[in-house]
Formats: sequence, structure tokens, C-alpha cells
Amino acid sequence: MKQFLGLLMMGLVVVACQETETTSEFTGNEVTYYLQPGSAYATSGTVVIKERKDGHSTVQVTLTGTRGEAKLPVHLHLGDIATAGADVAALLNPVDARTGTSETIVSQLADETPLTYWDMIDLEACIKVHLSAVGPEQDIILAGGNIGRSVTKALQSGRVGVGTCKSNYRQEVFKY
Repeated sequence: MKQFLGLLMMGLVVVACQETETTSEFTGNEVTYYLQPGSAYATSGTVVIKERKDGHSTVQVTLTGTRGEAKLPVHLHLGDIATAGADVAALLNPVDARTGTSETIVSQLADETPLTYWDMIDLEACIKVHLSAVGPEQDIILAGGNIGRSVTKALQSGRVGVGTCKSNYRQEVFKY
């Protein structure tokens, strides 16, 4: 009996001391960009782009200054943030105004062009968070910022303004 209890205790110690392996879907490569207020609303934040092990990107948007129950549309636009009427390259998941957060896995652009993490951070593009998906408030940019090559371009020219977006882009992807 003592031998049995001794073996049992030894087995528990061995099991308890084993290291648990944590797995992550990320490679460790990531870049953070800042989102500046885009209108009279005091909304700003960050966008973090993380490389996934499959080569795609997870885009995390975090805003301060949001409130209410709204789902705030987030677009990846081609071109610098000051470019008026910039094409929408991808629709990202909306920011939940209650938490100020959004997370989207991006593997392709709206035109179905494949997009890796390295392609994403090399784009001349920007992220814009809108007040609404419809009506006149869809043209109000709560926060936005350049990503990829647009950051370097903006640094060379100084602070830039925030251009309006093409309002005719269909928002059917998100059901509010």
C-alpha cells in the first residue's frame, strides 16, 4: 500500500511539473500605427497589424473617446489619409463603440487580391473609422491614420489633413 501511494504521489509530481506548451497563431512580427482625430469628435487610438503564422494579418483597432451602442465602420483605403475620395481596399470589422475595439483577419483586398502581412505593411494606405455606415454621417471620419508606405510619405511632408471617403461604397457586409 505504501508503495502504491508513493508511486501515485510521484506520478502526480511528474504530471504537475510538466510545462504546458502555449501555442500562438502569431509569428511575433507586428507594427503599431496611430489614429488621429478626424473631425470634431475627440476620438483617437491605434491600429496594430500582427503577422499570423499563415502569412495573413490580424488588424486590431483600439479607440478612446467612443461611447454608446454603435458599430463604427472601419475601412482600409488606398492612398494617403489626406486623399479625398480614396478607394476602399478592404472593409474591416466595425469598432464596437462600447469597448472601442475591433479585430479583423485580413487575407485579401476587396477585389480579392491576396494580401500577406508583408504586403499590408508595404501598402501606401490608411485606416479610417467612420461615424456611420449610412447617411450623411458616413462621411464623418472619427479617427484615421496612415499605414505602411503612407507613414514614411507623411513624415517627409509634415502633418496631413484627413480626406473624405467615397460614400457610394456598399456596406452590406455589416448587419447592424
